[in-house]
Amino acid sequence: MTACLLGIDLGTSACKALLLSTDARILASASVGYPVSQPRERWVEQEPAHWIAAARQAVAQVLQAAGSVELLCIGLSGQMHGLTALDQHYRPLRPAILWNDQRNQAEADQITQAAGGLPSLLAHTGNRMLVGYTGGKLLWMQQHEPQWYEQLRVALNPKDYLRYVLTGEIATEVSDASGTGLFDVRRRQWATELIALAGLDSAHLPACFESQVVSGHVHAQAAAMFGIAAGIPVIGGGGDSVIQSLGAGVVAPGTLQTTIGTAGIVAAALDQPLSSPDGRIQVFCNVADQRWHAMGVSLNAGGALAWFRNVLCAGAGEPPSFEAIAAAAGRSVPGAHGLLFLPYLNGERCPHPDPSARAAFIGLHARHDHADLARSVLEGVVHSLCDMQDLMRAMGVSSAQVSTSGGGARSAVWRQIQADMLGCDVLTRQGAAEGAALGAALLAGVSMQVWPDIDHAASLLPELTRERPDATRHERYGQARAIYQQLYPLLTGSFARLGALAELGEAP
Repeated sequence: MTACLLGIDLGTSACKALLLSTDARILASASVGYPVSQPRERWVEQEPAHWIAAARQAVAQVLQAAGSVELLCIGLSGQMHGLTALDQHYRPLRPAILWNDQRNQAEADQITQAAGGLPSLLAHTGNRMLVGYTGGKLLWMQQHEPQWYEQLRVALNPKDYLRYVLTGEIATEVSDASGTGLFDVRRRQWATELIALAGLDSAHLPACFESQVVSGHVHAQAAAMFGIAAGIPVIGGGGDSVIQSLGAGVVAPGTLQTTIGTAGIVAAALDQPLSSPDGRIQVFCNVADQRWHAMGVSLNAGGALAWFRNVLCAGAGEPPSFEAIAAAAGRSVPGAHGLLFLPYLNGERCPHPDPSARAAFIGLHARHDHADLARSVLEGVVHSLCDMQDLMRAMGVSSAQVSTSGGGARSAVWRQIQADMLGCDVLTRQGAAEGAALGAALLAGVSMQVWPDIDHAASLLPELTRERPDATRHERYGQARAIYQQLYPLLTGSFARLGALAELGEAP
């Protein structure tokens, strides 16, 4: 019987389960999808019941694939910032409001004002109250759905609802708590003074632990549901944007990570909680004790390519595969023959905290073909990553190489675009494509002392690929970036007006 760790990641579009042996071999992984609902402009929701059903299926699939195993511990991860509102019986009151939901700009502004303005807010938490953070969602629920808010017992992020189903414990950990906007990341505790100023109730928030701490054990009912033994320890785990850095080998200062999943992320580990002067770079608690995590998060990365595939590539048959689209992009040239793509299909968080932002092709000409359009989408996503890299540099965070992960890391074309634009080596590590599920399993192993610490766990992941920048292409991209960076300021007023028209039902 093989001893192993189980990582479960509740992503935006699917739940992934992964079994990792004690010698760091991936024994099995499985992914089970679920739908996302967008009932209104800027709203993005999901049914918590779908997470649990998908988690049960994914766990069953990996257990069947791996054969006879002994589970030592379970690590959890999941999409951050989602509001899962539970009643006094710990049942969901309404669909969960997801991280990329953009409805609560007014409430985010109210919390900022209640704190005494942005500098005072940053003093309380170290972060802006960004649209999409859980704190603004809570205030939105209080003001717009009072019938549900009055019944609210506790507000959980998605992975912490799975923890409750598995263990019966109501808890969170420091990385996911950081993403509520109600957490003091310097002191690694709830910002109770800010919570009171915002008119919210600290009693609605769960107890918070360090990420490696065991926060519950699988109870008998969950054991029967998931087909696993009762009593297995479940650690705090981590928010997906943070814990996936462990799966990419980025746990110590000196290396940047990029992630191209549904969202786009530039991240770095910190040994102290640096300040982002305007709060556009988020600084969260790391899943490693006494380390922090700096990141910029774009709402539009792999999701932009999925939109391109499903909308612009739609035809009589099945849309082309992502691999076919990337291959087409490789037939174009750097700069896509003078075509730029602004990727803000779902508003934006970083580099521009603007829920009204919209996407656009700029420079479109009759001579542009499908390959140019495809390449401009890939490049537009990386332009956004470069914007975040610039913000990191302003904080004193830089690196001579980047470790990349997420679905976009599978494409050699997209990796080379990153290397040429970012101007540094871009590498992938074994298992990094498994994302946060691998990070959750590694962290579970550290908690069980299978590995002595997080640095040792990260060192188990060997390098797979490395793309090096080309000086000529880097210089050409620099010229394109100078144009790209002018576009958002020029168009932002038009974006806001178009959004208002869409809400009135008058937009074409």
